[in-house]
Amino acid sequence: MTFSGMDIALKASTHSSTSQQHWLHSTRYRCQYGLGSTHLNGRKRSPMVLSVRAVSGKSDLDFSDPSWKEKYQEDWNRRFSLPHITDIYDLKPRLTTFSLKKNRTDGGSLSADKWNGYVNKDDRALLKVIKYASPTSAGAECVDPDCSWVEHWIHRAGPRKEIYYEPAEVKAAIVTCGGLCPGLNDVIRQIVFTLEIYGVKNIVGIQFGYRGFFEKGLKEMPVSMLFHILRCSRVLDSIVELQFDDNLQLSRKVVENINLSGGSFLGVSRGGAKTSEIVDSIQCRKRKLKVSVVAVPKTIDNDILFMDKTFGFDTAVEEAQRAINSAYIEARSAYHGIGLVKLMGRSSGFIAMQASLSSGQIDVCLIPEVSFTLDGEHGVMRHLEHLLEKKGFCVVCVAEGAGQDLLQKSNATDASGNVILSDFGVHMQQKIKSHFKDIGVPADVKYIDPTYMVRACRANASDAILCTVHGAFAGFSGITSGICNTHYAFLPITEVITKPKRVNPNSRMWHRCLTSTGQPDFH
Repeated sequence: MTFSGMDIALKASTHSSTSQQHWLHSTRYRCQYGLGSTHLNGRKRSPMVLSVRAVSGKSDLDFSDPSWKEKYQEDWNRRFSLPHITDIYDLKPRLTTFSLKKNRTDGGSLSADKWNGYVNKDDRALLKVIKYASPTSAGAECVDPDCSWVEHWIHRAGPRKEIYYEPAEVKAAIVTCGGLCPGLNDVIRQIVFTLEIYGVKNIVGIQFGYRGFFEKGLKEMPVSMLFHILRCSRVLDSIVELQFDDNLQLSRKVVENINLSGGSFLGVSRGGAKTSEIVDSIQCRKRKLKVSVVAVPKTIDNDILFMDKTFGFDTAVEEAQRAINSAYIEARSAYHGIGLVKLMGRSSGFIAMQASLSSGQIDVCLIPEVSFTLDGEHGVMRHLEHLLEKKGFCVVCVAEGAGQDLLQKSNATDASGNVILSDFGVHMQQKIKSHFKDIGVPADVKYIDPTYMVRACRANASDAILCTVHGAFAGFSGITSGICNTHYAFLPITEVITKPKRVNPNSRMWHRCLTSTGQPDFH
């Protein structure tokens, strides 16, 4: 899957020890190799074999055992427990320096008046709120064949009263990797603002993704914990202390207005270096300091497990309306016009589905999760013939990852290691043209690919607020933050990267999309 995140590497000023080295190695191993997710305690987990969508990762549950719920709950709690710095170190917390009250003391601590703006460490959010009565209910996600109700509690995100790092001793870095995504500048800006409220002064920005760690000629920009905004499935949690020269310091004044434009203030790139090269460049092996790594997912495709949405998704859906409306106008204005729009979505069709549904102008929506045929009596081409006969024009929306089983596969990968997909949009354009030419029916195809326009635009109001950075100060590591069931929550990175979140073809949202398009099953 593609996972994008903002990593927060917090370093403490204490000296290294064997247990500290174990902490760094343990966290890296869990994040990169999936302990607690695809592997748990050395045991590989496989999906449950059920006739319904299962939310459990356990395959060894005996549902005839009266205590299976308790066992399932124990496994869930173990998997979704958050790695904490006190698991390794014997540390005492200090009173937080984060407060929105203006009458703080000079030292940054809270005043005598209590401020009820903190999250209790035992607060939990409920991940699922629908109790399905039957596995045959639309969109049912069940643990057992009887769809028994099981509560899934996760850790609530937010600032804690106690923290485990001295802000004055913290050095933070922000790096944006992968492709562009609406909201990157909003996230960078919010990180800097929050760090300054905590009292962090040493904040560094790394230019052009991983290249900024080692490539000569690139000037590092400042920040002070590692906020890693990237599109990959592992976390660079071995970064502990940054040793840069000629830094450009980031501050509220520097980043105050960067949210007014799209793109990334720091620049982005795919790939760029091996982890070992980056680690060498920042001299962390020599320092061996304590680190916490927290990620905020950055994927425009909205394909992160357990999360309602990721930043950039709402903006992508909104911006896609412009392309769809243009395709609609072009198609309607032409004789036998066919508008064709390709939207982002490598393995998940959320953008195409929601853009099609919200526009109300799409006649056919094709996504990776739902198979289809192009030719034959029940194929897409025959349906397009019917649409031209009935209304004189039509509009088709396809996700970039749709129809890959119909195309020649490539083993090529991009700089980030992602498989390079065959271009289904271009294939559809050529297929439609050749099909109608073969049957002697004129068709005017208008193909629009707005990918780069969508990625580079400024975030809308919704995507501009999806950011939180409190987990690292609270001592957590190897976690990610996102909106789950409308609440901000912390989740173990190892759990959210097991596979991509995908559109459920039996969900009410997909059914609503089918109601809007009126398309049949293409089989």
